[in-house]
Amino acid sequence: MIINKIFITLFTAFFFVTIFPAYSQSKSIEQTKDSTDFVTIEIDENEEYQIIDHFGASDAWSTQFVGNWPLVKREAIADLLFSTEVDEYQNPIGIGLSIWRFNVGAGSAEQGSESGIKDEWRRAESFLEADGTYNWDRQKGQIWFAKAAKERKVSKLLMFLNSPPVNITKNKKAYASNKQPNLDKDQFVFYADYLTTVVEGLNKMGLTVDYISPVNEPQWDWSDGGQEGTPFTNSDIAGITKALNKSLVDKKLKTKIDIAEAAKIDYLYQKDDKPFRSTQIDAFFNSNSSNYIGDLSNVSKTISGHSYFTTSPNDVAVNKRKELYKAIDNISGLKYWMSEYCILGGNSGEIDGNKRDLGMTSALYLAKVIHNDLVFAQASSWQWWVAISPYDYKDGLIYIDKNKQDGNFYESKMLWTLGNYSRFIRPNDVRIATESTDSKLLISSYQNKKEKIITTVIVNNCNEKRIVKLNFKNHHYKAISSYTTNYKLNLRYQNIKTEELVIPEKSVVTILSTQN
Repeated sequence: MIINKIFITLFTAFFFVTIFPAYSQSKSIEQTKDSTDFVTIEIDENEEYQIIDHFGASDAWSTQFVGNWPLVKREAIADLLFSTEVDEYQNPIGIGLSIWRFNVGAGSAEQGSESGIKDEWRRAESFLEADGTYNWDRQKGQIWFAKAAKERKVSKLLMFLNSPPVNITKNKKAYASNKQPNLDKDQFVFYADYLTTVVEGLNKMGLTVDYISPVNEPQWDWSDGGQEGTPFTNSDIAGITKALNKSLVDKKLKTKIDIAEAAKIDYLYQKDDKPFRSTQIDAFFNSNSSNYIGDLSNVSKTISGHSYFTTSPNDVAVNKRKELYKAIDNISGLKYWMSEYCILGGNSGEIDGNKRDLGMTSALYLAKVIHNDLVFAQASSWQWWVAISPYDYKDGLIYIDKNKQDGNFYESKMLWTLGNYSRFIRPNDVRIATESTDSKLLISSYQNKKEKIITTVIVNNCNEKRIVKLNFKNHHYKAISSYTTNYKLNLRYQNIKTEELVIPEKSVVTILSTQN
């Protein structure tokens, strides 16, 4: 009897699995579907946070050469960085940056090997000649890219300097000596007038300079000749800013001053290890500070910092950004710009900056950094370091052969992942509240009130796909399209026809929803 029951059981299993495989397969699919955990994302457009100003990247240093490459190649690179157009299949052609950072060089390029900067690709030209005249034929490659950005409707141009021109530095070099500021205080006025003269020169070329950033990472010593740079104390920065503000006012220029490009965000809100170059929020925007410059007419009500060395482990990264926002929020009307980042070292073993990576590993790490900066630090602007890199390092959006006249260029997934944000989150969009039933997904949403569009970016760093549904708390929005970046797709467009949306594993997906 027992043997008969075993025989019947085995025969039944064989019958359904082997003779009717279709039945077995459909049953399996049905069970998978029933057991799937849908992720619900609640979006509350009435709970608002920061207004987004822009997303950007820098032209240092490769555009001085790439800007003179064959026209068809530089046009293609410019399209990748700046275009908001789509192809015949509705896939974005580029990532639509909305601010471009123009590096005004200090003149190390003209000095050549005598500059002390060994890597020629890290030297930079200056408009100021040794005899005190201005040569507007300098920096031609960079001028070309700045004009290409404007032609593609990039709305803002920021010029930044790593060092004052070598004509006026203490050691006549573009980097410092003995870890000391490389500019005497009696040169602040000349430096300010030089900056405004460059603004006027660029304006005459058809390039409106919206912002000047006169100092960069003033906490570092910049004494090794690796690139142009100089340290500055908070007192120095305040003095330069006051002189620059007066020069802008005297010349009736509307350009705003952006400070202070802190080398890492810790220096903005705490003393850390640089007592005269830290707590910069309080130093520059607390009216009781001796270095207060917050009441100057041309000073932007923003403070900028760099996300280097603060991105891991994740709980530390989040807490640092919460502390930063707390300090920002103490100053009425002050905004935070994350003005420079690429993947360096010091990431607690999570990722190494060495070796070029065109794939999703670096891209997903980048997406986490952007998410944390926007959500926890409430950054109003997010700006990458070098847009175009010739190096075997995780510092580029687009990589090139290290060739001055011509070469190949290579798109990275970091380019397209930044595009999941920059291409769709536009200036004046406001970040709004989101909540999710899956804490492993990194999710943020942004509302364009004028066009009644909500943009939601979802980062899925898991090894499994997720199926999500967007719920809008106050108004009826409908998801209409998505754009996916993963190991084989670059902002691939998809028309959305169902309420449940598939978020592939190891991907970044942007969803656009419109109000009905």
